[in-house]
Amino acid sequence: MTQPAPHEHDVVVLGGGSGGYATALRARQLGLSVALVEQDKLGGTCLHQGCIPTKALLHAAEVADAARDSAAFGVRATFEGVDMPAVNAYRTGVVDRLYRGLQGLIRGAEVDVVTGTGRLVGPRSVAVGDTVVTGKNLVVATGSYARTLPDVEIGGRVVTSDGALALTEVPRSVVVVGGSVIGVELASVWRSFGADVTIVEALSRLVPAEDATLSTQLERAFRKRGIAFRTGTSITGVKQDESSAFVTLEGGDVLEADLVLVAVGRGPRTEGLGLADHGITLERGFVVTDERLRTSVEGVYAVGDVVPGLQLAHRGFAHGLFVAEEIAGRAPRPVVDAGIPRVTYCEPELASVGLTEEQARAAYGDDAVTTYEYNLAGNGKTQILRSAGLVKVVREADGPILGVHMIGSRIGEQVGEASLWVNWDAFPEDVAAYMHAHPTQNEALGEAALALAGSPLHAHA
Repeated sequence: MTQPAPHEHDVVVLGGGSGGYATALRARQLGLSVALVEQDKLGGTCLHQGCIPTKALLHAAEVADAARDSAAFGVRATFEGVDMPAVNAYRTGVVDRLYRGLQGLIRGAEVDVVTGTGRLVGPRSVAVGDTVVTGKNLVVATGSYARTLPDVEIGGRVVTSDGALALTEVPRSVVVVGGSVIGVELASVWRSFGADVTIVEALSRLVPAEDATLSTQLERAFRKRGIAFRTGTSITGVKQDESSAFVTLEGGDVLEADLVLVAVGRGPRTEGLGLADHGITLERGFVVTDERLRTSVEGVYAVGDVVPGLQLAHRGFAHGLFVAEEIAGRAPRPVVDAGIPRVTYCEPELASVGLTEEQARAAYGDDAVTTYEYNLAGNGKTQILRSAGLVKVVREADGPILGVHMIGSRIGEQVGEASLWVNWDAFPEDVAAYMHAHPTQNEALGEAALALAGSPLHAHA
């Protein structure tokens, strides 16, 4: 533990995840003194229990699929199974390298790091054991935790995403409770590793926060992969014995599996921090802020998953940069959730930014919105990958692009350009003029823009 100097800091950051360490590093770049309080490891959930380790598993799953399907490409290979201890060693190696790099950045920036559990003892004072760290400004960046369901006991054969990362063998069968991002990603991993997988989702479709077209496409792809799912279905109970776990559905059906994953979202990690005791307004555990991420207490800000909205590491990172610049008096532009790119890393991947068709029609009216879907069957790179999918563009009639929604293998790599379109209020006629390299999936964005601009080449208008 690096003990902070006894003087008051310009900024005290409570939490060292994506939002917290971004705040600390940018504040130091701007010449502010910073104390960073973290109870575990720098990098938070994203680096140690979320984004990075799960995407390492998903890459291992992609390799497994490539080995299993190699004959389709004329390559003779044999798929003999998955060595989970070796997969875990690979995953841990990726995390460890990134962790060491982050530690070096924090040291190099001369951030005062206090290791331990912090709790507010004043509006801008945090106690960590016998140490009290006080700042002119306080930033709450304590992240989130895996939610569970009432009366469902976690342990043994019933796990959250945290437990899923600790498995030392591939389960023969899994029931995934929850069909949003975490649920479909881990379902995809386990299916690639050879497990029988069933997803149970209470809402009417998988990935219900995405454009309905992507849900339809994902459900079709999952059926083809042999991933079963029950949508519009709630569970009434989960039990387990020494050999199996049992999920009871409304209506009485019982699903038996080796493992049950509870993937019903993430909650804000604010309990026990003393926030409400010092006047900071909470709603359902989330910290209430204005668009400039200011809380109800002067000089106190909140970033990342504790703020209502998208729970994404890059949102927290952007929040951190914003707050550091706000404290430094730079008047930065607020972070708007609608402009944040989103990727779900199952197979096939989903990537989106901006408004869904439903959201756009609600905001602008049915007659003021047009859409175009470019099927990736006409894309050379997609055919090389033996994949399928589409790019859907939502625009204001005779106006700018409002949303881009994509599905296909590795399609997440294309969301950067889509983000520029949406956040710069680009017109299809503007972006259609720019070349897209051939053969790439990136061409599909260009084709969709050409079609909306009235001049399609590889598709009908």
